[in-house]
Amino acid sequence: MLIINLLGLLLIALIVWWFWIYQGPTSQLDEGRITISVKNGVYEPAHIRIKAGQPAVLGFVRQDPSPCASVVVFQDFDISEELPLNQAKEVRLQPMQPGHYPFTCQMQMYRGELIVE
Repeated sequence: MLIINLLGLLLIALIVWWFWIYQGPTSQLDEGRITISVKNGVYEPAHIRIKAGQPAVLGFVRQDPSPCASVVVFQDFDISEELPLNQAKEVRLQPMQPGHYPFTCQMQMYRGELIVE
């Protein structure tokens, strides 16, 4: 019984870490454009660094058929874009002030962050 309880707690800790704590690798935006894969429950890369005051183009390629992955939302910018399956979708962002700007799916299961420096 003790082993089952410990395994349950370990599973809960893993879920909390995966969805709320794990940061993933950070990518630098090159030449104002980066491609983000949407698959296996994550944005890859999930953390993107861009320079303040410059426009950016984020190209999303959705490879996950889950309905949750079908939309990307940038709440701070009032942007919500449909992501077609296995096709690239560009999201153009105007120059931004320094800060951290999250982006998610509509159910906030997929999570990413723009880091503007």
